[in-house]
Amino acid sequence: MTDQGAAPRLAETPAFIPLVDLKAQYRAIGGEIDAAVKAVMDRGDFILGRDVVEFEAGFSAFCGARFGIGCGSGTEALHLGMKALSIGPGDEVIMPAMTFVATALAITMCGATPVLVDVDPETALIDPATIEAALSPKTRAILPVHLFGQCADMTAIMAIARKHDLLVIEDAAQAHGAAHGKARAGAIGHVGCFSFYPGKNLGAYGDGGLVTTNDSTVADEVQLLRNWGSKRKYHHVILAVNSRLDTMQAAVLRVKLKYLDGWNAARQAHARRYDAALAGIKGLRRTRYDAGTVYHLYVVRVADRDGALEKLAAAGIGAGIHYPFAVHEQQAYQSLGYRSGAFPVSEDWARNCLSLPIYAELPEDAPARAAAVLAAHCG
Repeated sequence: MTDQGAAPRLAETPAFIPLVDLKAQYRAIGGEIDAAVKAVMDRGDFILGRDVVEFEAGFSAFCGARFGIGCGSGTEALHLGMKALSIGPGDEVIMPAMTFVATALAITMCGATPVLVDVDPETALIDPATIEAALSPKTRAILPVHLFGQCADMTAIMAIARKHDLLVIEDAAQAHGAAHGKARAGAIGHVGCFSFYPGKNLGAYGDGGLVTTNDSTVADEVQLLRNWGSKRKYHHVILAVNSRLDTMQAAVLRVKLKYLDGWNAARQAHARRYDAALAGIKGLRRTRYDAGTVYHLYVVRVADRDGALEKLAAAGIGAGIHYPFAVHEQQAYQSLGYRSGAFPVSEDWARNCLSLPIYAELPEDAPARAAAVLAAHCG
């Protein structure tokens, strides 16, 4: 018998999908995190404590590097890594025009000059074909950025570096566990520089960074640079800064490191769903990712990006932009003298790129939901 007085059932509103969901990760491992933080409180070793030493060893081994030195942020990792290689005033460092501004700021912090080059149209990674034309007698180093969780073409870059006797600094802030061939990010160049900003594949609950290297002399220098130039209290042998990885953050990162390979595998599975769902949408340009990518970001390019973002938000999908300006378009770097149009590929990425939600706990229907919105937008 039908209840004639029953109200019609309303369709459920689909759950909102944020660009990144840090709460979901904490719900899964919160007990371990809480215990690790309490152990630091119980010991009271808040500065360069046990967890810092153990995390440095664990993460450098994860990368395949001999040494890991924790510091205050990813920007400081780049800064101190270059300082340890004696990069300074009068030196030029070649870097991609499409990246977060911290890459350039770290060069400037050393007193050196960023020299920009354009990026690959399909990946947004530094284009090795552009590097040699940018060389000058002042060039000391190449700073490739492993953008979106994908390694730059390190085979080509290291060959150029050997040919011209240059240093290579890997900006691996988005590439925890990414691989180029059999080597992982952070173990290929002279130094690797990581950020543990909360939204990274391996994120702390605040700022943090780390330098990897296979050179013991460089490792010793970074240790001095991060700690007022001192290995022995009140004995300061070089001019330096205070940029130490916090022990609480190291404790959090030690717990999370155990799960990183699994989380990266989950990101790769979600990326495959995106690949299938977005295939064939005319007017949508997908980024070319290789097998070693850990998908810190899943990025596409569309016309009328702002319109696409509005439609995705209306459908409960929290997309974002990484990044809306190329480095030479930032007011802080107008002094470099580059004009609009100097790096057309980077500028195209900046105008049209759109990041879709991706993290280990992403709902499995998210790629299909996003694809339906984008197909309608591009159609």
